[in-house]
Formats: sequence, structure tokens, C-alpha cells
Amino acid sequence: MALPPLLLLQDIALTFGGTPLIESAELSVSPGERACLVGRNGSGKSTLLKIAAGLVEADRGKRFVQPGATVRYLAQEPDLSAYPTTLAYVEAGLGPGDDPYRARYLLEQLGLTGEEKPADLSGGEARRAALAHVLAPQPDILLLDEPTNHLDLPVIEWLEGELKSLRSALVLISHDRRFLESLSQATVWLDRGRTRRMDRGFAHFEEWRDQVLEQEEAEHHKLGRKLVAEADWLRYGVTARRKRNVRRLGNLQAMRQQYRDRQRAVGTVNMSLAEAEQSGTLVVEAEGISKSYGDRPIVSNLSLRVLRGDRLGIIGPNGAGKTTLINLLTGALEPDEGRVRLGSNLQMVTLDQRRASLDPDATVAETLTGGRGDSVTIGGQTKHVIGYMKDFLFSPEQARTPVGVLSGGERNRLILARALAQPSNLLVLDEPTNDLDLETLDLLEEMIQDYSGTVILVSHDRDFLDRTVSSVLVSEGEGRWIEYAGGYTDMVAQRGRGVQARIVEKDAKTKSADKPAAQAAPASKRKLSFNEQHDLKTLPQRMAEMEAKIAKVQEILADPELYSRDPARFQKAMDALTQLQTELHTAEERWLELEMLREELEG
Repeated sequence: MALPPLLLLQDIALTFGGTPLIESAELSVSPGERACLVGRNGSGKSTLLKIAAGLVEADRGKRFVQPGATVRYLAQEPDLSAYPTTLAYVEAGLGPGDDPYRARYLLEQLGLTGEEKPADLSGGEARRAALAHVLAPQPDILLLDEPTNHLDLPVIEWLEGELKSLRSALVLISHDRRFLESLSQATVWLDRGRTRRMDRGFAHFEEWRDQVLEQEEAEHHKLGRKLVAEADWLRYGVTARRKRNVRRLGNLQAMRQQYRDRQRAVGTVNMSLAEAEQSGTLVVEAEGISKSYGDRPIVSNLSLRVLRGDRLGIIGPNGAGKTTLINLLTGALEPDEGRVRLGSNLQMVTLDQRRASLDPDATVAETLTGGRGDSVTIGGQTKHVIGYMKDFLFSPEQARTPVGVLSGGERNRLILARALAQPSNLLVLDEPTNDLDLETLDLLEEMIQDYSGTVILVSHDRDFLDRTVSSVLVSEGEGRWIEYAGGYTDMVAQRGRGVQARIVEKDAKTKSADKPAAQAAPASKRKLSFNEQHDLKTLPQRMAEMEAKIAKVQEILADPELYSRDPARFQKAMDALTQLQTELHTAEERWLELEMLREELEG
């Protein structure tokens, strides 16, 4: 029997500026359910989530939350200005019965001390504090809007594990495919103001969406309708792009195999280099380069060769020096030791994390052509600007639209389109997936796969790396970088683990900042962390409380007439007993693990 929903939205409608944004949306969230909310940028996903959180009132429809159920909402741009420190902000989210130590635990796991002042936080640090704020009370319902934005891979993977361990129901909006696939059990698609629901995770969404769109397209043709609207062109064109991308992924696998073969063909390197200098095959060659800032090594004795057509992904936690490494490889920064040699006739285009500014008064077409003519040159081929705009999901009517009136997602697409429209044979992309929706990510992947030159990119998006790169260069800490053939998943298979965990990186930073004598200290001097000490101290009492609760529930179940007299109460007691026994087992395992660790460290 299905459990009644904790949160229910029915027939929700909302209009902004005379244009309907949401016409008839539904959302139902049951206890423990994990759903993802998907749709194009501008379709109203964030607004629907705010309605669910009670922050925006709909023009029409019903919002119901079970009495006593707690709801926590993570905004894309959290406001911490009313609090003196990050700890005060996180503790403000706790309720009377919540564990006060959880605030410090989450801040520690997210790489914050709790003493940071909100005015001094970067975007990524503010996002981490906001995550701790909504996770600390362990609410009944978590509404998360782009929780992975501006987070690095270690934190994203930690967040996945933390969310999986919670009993809270989840509603997620994210552009990170791997994150959605890992967490979602149901998918709600907001399209043209209406919602459709699939009781399967995001891994099945694109196949389901394509089936829905193909069926709609067939119905349109049966009615003799001519599809002229840009919105219809986009929706029904997505299935064709998906089929093309299947072939592109096959080509990428062949490229990775060629890369592996080239790495093994040691005897042909000298001949290839000679040919490269004459033909332009060599793009970047780094020989024993090193770079440090103070006592902190960013790159140590790295040798690397990038040839024409390579797609190199650079992976590492925040602060590892990925942007510095890109600057070294492209000649923008001189190494302290070693040398970097760039190939001949290089034309480089760079897209950095900050995104180049756009002229709000220029039109979309002027931005793409530089105000010169009505065509752009892509990979040596001339293309009319209208056709190029359609490649990036713009309608022909938007050619004369001022940039200033575009939505955030449209501006992101325009920045990418402009960067890729500049003549180049070396494309350098630093976090290109930030703030992009899934459709725009599809287009970016398509453009990279079709690009005839060389690509060097930094990304925290695991699925994007798997779909675009032929090899990855991974930070191993202390300035060491190692290259692996294939994408992110291939790297994990070869390396045996993902990117260095944040807590390890934090320890490494602490060690590098200490005196040399402290650096040489043996690993056995490690101490229990604050969270480990707290758990070791409080777990025995918590286990005793759980045992007492289990005994009370068992007394209720000992009544032989309970099931026939009150089946609902019997089922409730059985569920409570199962949950308590599971929690007790987990607590006992954790206490035993910590006690053994304490004995090992003290011994």
C-alpha cells in the first residue's frame, strides 16, 4: 500500500508578465522518495520548487504539506548576510530536537571551519555552508536547486553518499547527469508549463522523453500541422541529435583506443615528433615542468605531450591548481623549472570560469559575427549565422534580440556559441558546464565531438568527461599529476578510486603549511577528528536509548491480539522496530570501528 504524500502540489499555475510560466503542474513526494525535476532552462523548475517550499504563491492550485513534516529548501544563491559566521548560519537551521553537533560535523566534511564570515565567502564556500544549513536538521523533505553548482568532485561524491544515507525525501534539480542517475528513483519532467511523471530514475529519462516527443511529432503530422515554432523544432529535433550522439560516442571510444595504442608505441615517438613539427601535429609539449607558490607545489616535474585532435580533461579538487596548470600548458604562465613548447600555427580560444562579458545592447547575431556580415566560420567552414544560432537552440526571430533581455541559460548558450565561432584549432575550456542545462550540455558535447582541433578542458562533471575526453590528467596531491587513457570512469577503473577525497586534501594542505618537522611526522601520530571523538563519546548513550525504545516496541508487539484488533498500529510498530534495529546495528558498527581506531592510534 502506497504511503500518503508528505508534499502535494495539484494543478499549479503561475503567470509572469502576462506569459504563463506554469499552466498545470503536479508534484507528489512520499516519505523517503527521491525525485528529480527536469526541464529546459526557463521552463519554471526553480519556480515550481519555490512553490513547493512555500516561498512563492501560485495563481491557482493546491499545496499540501503533512502536518508536522519539516521542509528545507536549498536556493541557487543562498543569503548568509544576516549571520556573523557560517556556524551560526548552520545552527540557525536546527530545530529543538536536532543534534547540535551535526552542524560542526557537516561543516568539517564540507571543508569549512565554522568561523568564516559570510562576506568573505566565495560562491563555492557559500554553497557548502548552505548545504550544511539544510542537511543539519535531517528534515522530512529536502528541496535542492542545483546542489552541485560550484562544488568540486570530492564534495559532489561526498554529497551523493550523504544524501543516500538520509531518510529524508528529496526533490532535486541538477545539470549533473551522474548525480541525478545516482540519487533519483522518480523523474518529473516540466515541459510547456505541464508536468509528466515517470516512476523510474533519471537514467531512463532521455529514452522516455524521446518516445514521448516522437509520439507527439507523429500526432502533429497526422493532423497536418506544419511545425514552424522554434519550441517545437527544439523538442522534436532533440531525438535526432540523440541518435547522432550515439555515433559520436562510438567515435570517441575509437579515439581513446588510438590514444592507448600511441602511448604503447614507444619506438615511434621520435619519428612522430619530427613529423609533428612539420605538419603541426604537436600542440603542446611539457618537459619536466614545475611550479610552486611559496612552499606549496602546484606542479612537480610534469612531462606531457598533447597532439592534434587530443581531448585532454584535467581533474582535481578545488585548490589543486587546475587553472594554473592550464596557464602553464598554454604559455600564459612561465614554469619555475622545465619548459613548455607550443606547436606551430596555433589559434587558441579560451572560455574561463568567469565567462567573458557580453554587450547587453548588441543583438545575438552581432555578438556571434562581431558585427561583421551575416556568417561565422566553424572549423574552416563558413555557416550562416541563423543556421549557427539554431545549432545553439536559438530561433531565427532571436537574431535581432538584444543580449540584455536573454535569460541566464540563453546567455550561457550565447557565450559558448561565440567562443566556438572564433577561428581556432586549440579550444581551452575551464569549467564549461557551470550553470548549463541538460539540453545545452548536449549541444556542447556535440560541438566538442565534432571539433576538428584539440581540446583541453577542466570539469567536475563526470558524465561530461566520459562523453568528451580521450584522456584525463588527475591531481595526485603535492603537485603530482598522472595521465590516464579514457574518461572519468576509465580513470577510476585504472586508479582504483575517484578524485582525492576532500578530507585528505585538507590534511595535505595543513601538512604543507606546517614546519618541515611536522611534515615528517609519522602517520601513527594522527588523532581522532572532532566528529570521531564526538561519536565515540556519545554513541554508547545513543545505543542505550535505542535499546530502550526497542524494548518498548517489543512490549507492544507482545500483545497477541494486537494485529486483529488494530492492524495499522501493528504495522506501525513493526516498521518502527525494523528501523530501530537497523539504526542500532549501524551505531554498533560505527562505535566498534572508532574504538578499534582509537586503540590503534594510542597503541
